[in-house]
Amino acid sequence: MIKRIISGGQTGANRAALDFAIKMDLPHGGWVPKGRMAEDGPIPARYNLKEMPTKNFPQRTERNVKKADGTLIISHGKLTLGSDLTRKMALKHNKPCLHIDLNETSIFEAAEQIIQWVMENRIEVLNIAGSRASKDPKIYRAVYELLETIYYMAVSKENVVAIRGVGMPKTVDDAVKRLIANMPLKFKVDLSKMDEGELINLHFTFGAFIRNQFGLWSGNEDLLNDCRQMSGITFMHPDDAAAFIIGELWERLGKTHKLRVVK
Repeated sequence: MIKRIISGGQTGANRAALDFAIKMDLPHGGWVPKGRMAEDGPIPARYNLKEMPTKNFPQRTERNVKKADGTLIISHGKLTLGSDLTRKMALKHNKPCLHIDLNETSIFEAAEQIIQWVMENRIEVLNIAGSRASKDPKIYRAVYELLETIYYMAVSKENVVAIRGVGMPKTVDDAVKRLIANMPLKFKVDLSKMDEGELINLHFTFGAFIRNQFGLWSGNEDLLNDCRQMSGITFMHPDDAAAFIIGELWERLGKTHKLRVVK
């Protein structure tokens, strides 16, 4: 799976990729034009990027493509200018390249496609490119949410066999216990540190995994009814049931995995 993210430091898709890597403590890097300039001025020093000997943007683009195992390009609509150049550089150097048009594909579907592409091409160093903020003001948030989706889905997929192997849980307690038993430690700690208001961000990622794997969309009435009984909500949709399970999981992890400052 992905061990390092590189990007060109431009606003929009590039920055979202780098910010995500920093948040997840994932090594990051990439090459930028001499002077570290982007459309909003000098690229902040917190990004661990290397300067090219030239201010030429196409050369920076080519270097990032060559140094990565594969390139992911994310946009709203067809590729233009720098994003299209990135695609052409990947073709030139015979590097795996995947374009995701979020106008045509949902984030959940895109995440599934990306995970499969990464696995098939054994990509460890991933170059992420796409629209700049001035061309697409929504691209930063879209890319960041997509990367979060990939992270939570990938974590879940690593443990799906173990969860499936024990049948469908019939109670919330059983569902939570199975999730905890199969989740990597980092995921448990990350989840425990979230604010309660942030849990909604897991709706299309971890929530979708719970709905699918625990049968909330396909007739697991025992689990659905237990969610209703515990929550006091008589008419609970499977989406809401998954959110309720995440909340119960979050509360339990908060007691066991949240790092506390010792005074």
